[in-house]
Amino acid sequence: MIKTAIFGASGYTGQELTRILSGHPEVKLVAVTSRRFAGQPVSEVFPALQGLTSLKYRNATPAEISDICDVVFLALPHGVSMNIAPEFFRAGKKVIDLSADYRLRDLKTYEIWYGKHSSAKFIKDAVYGIPELYRQKIKKTGLIANPGCYPTSIILGLAPALKKKILDVSTIIANSASGVSGAGREPTTGSLFCEVDGGFKAYKVGKHRHLPEIEQELNALAGKKFAISFTPHLLPVKRGILSTIYAKLKKDISLTELHSLYCAFYADEKFVRICPEGIYPNISSVCGSNYCDIGLAIDPRTKRVVIMAAIDNLIKGAAGQAVQNMNIICGLKEDTGLKIAPIYP
Repeated sequence: MIKTAIFGASGYTGQELTRILSGHPEVKLVAVTSRRFAGQPVSEVFPALQGLTSLKYRNATPAEISDICDVVFLALPHGVSMNIAPEFFRAGKKVIDLSADYRLRDLKTYEIWYGKHSSAKFIKDAVYGIPELYRQKIKKTGLIANPGCYPTSIILGLAPALKKKILDVSTIIANSASGVSGAGREPTTGSLFCEVDGGFKAYKVGKHRHLPEIEQELNALAGKKFAISFTPHLLPVKRGILSTIYAKLKKDISLTELHSLYCAFYADEKFVRICPEGIYPNISSVCGSNYCDIGLAIDPRTKRVVIMAAIDNLIKGAAGQAVQNMNIICGLKEDTGLKIAPIYP
C-alpha cells in the first residue's frame, strides 16, 4: 500500500482529498494536518466523512509527516507551500502541490502575480500536472504542480484546436463561471449565502491570478506567445466550472470536422468526454467526478468557434486531478480510486 498524507487538510480541497484517498484501493491515508483543528477527528470537522476515516488532525512538522508517508499532498495557500515542499522533496518523497507555487516556470512572472519565492530553485524540477498533456513527464518527476481549476477547464478545452493551429490566437476570449467553493472555506463577505444567492457577477476582470498560468500553457500548445481575455464569474452554486471560450477560425472547418479532431485528440483519455454534436456540457453532469466534458459549436456568421468545458472545480480542478497525478507517478492505473460517477441531479 502507498502511504499518503495531506498537509493542510481542513479546507474543501483537503476534504475532497481525504474522501477520495480514504476509498482508494491502493492507498493508506496515514496523516492529515491542520493547526486550527489539531486533535479533532476529521469526521467532526467534516461529518460527511463519518465512518470513512478514523484519523484526527495533527499539528505536525514536515519532518514528522515525511517519516511516515511515501506521497504528500500539499493543500496549502499560495506562498506557504514553497516553504514546506523542499523538506519533503529533499527527503525523497513524492510531492503533489495544489497551490500555485511551482506552476509558473518563469520566476519573474510568479513574483509579479504572487510575490517573492523562497524556493525558486525547485521550480525547474516541477512538472505541470495536466496528465492529458504531460503524462510522460509526470511519470519521471517527484514534484507535481497541480493545475488551477479555471486553467484546467480552459487548457483542456483549447488544446486540440491550438495543436492543430486552426485558431487566430489573438482573438481568444475565455469566460468562466465557478461555484462558490472555489473561493475556499474561509468565511468572507463575498461568499456568504445572502451575497451570492440569486446573483451572478464577474470579478477580478483581467487580473485573476490564474491568467499567467493559462497563458503559459496555451502559449506552449500553440508554439507562440500571445495574450487572451479571461473573465471569471461567480455562480450561486456550491461547485462546478463552466468555461465558454471563443476564437476566430483561421480557415473554414465544419462542426463535424472539429468534433472529429477533438474526439481523436482525446480518444485514449479516461477523464475527458466530448459531447455529441449539438449537445453542450452542463456542470450538473460532472459534479462529484473527475470528468471534463467538452462541447463544440461553430458560428458560421462570425466564423468563430465556441468551445465549452465543464469540470468540478474541487475534483478535476483540484483533488481528483491530484490523485490522478499520484496514480501516474506511483505506477498505478490512472483511474484507480477515481471511477466516481457524477452526482445527478
